[in-house]
Amino acid sequence: MVILQGYTEYMVQVTVEKAVSELARLLEEVGRGEEFVIVRGDAPLARLSPVVPARQPGSAVGVITYVAEDFDAPLDDFAEYQ
Repeated sequence: MVILQGYTEYMVQVTVEKAVSELARLLEEVGRGEEFVIVRGDAPLARLSPVVPARQPGSAVGVITYVAEDFDAPLDDFAEYQ
């Protein structure tokens, strides 16, 4: 396997043939958070990565329990920029 320097991280390149023959092992690693790029020749074709659960609206209700009255007041440190 070859390391491919990707967008913000390094991902392992796997050929189509190797991905087909080792799919079960690759899926186990994906389950642990690994990502793979499936390539044909030198061209990337697909990314094999874990599914990120969709965010649920309202899931943070009750997390923030206190907000100070002046939370949005200008900071003294930035007075010269205002």
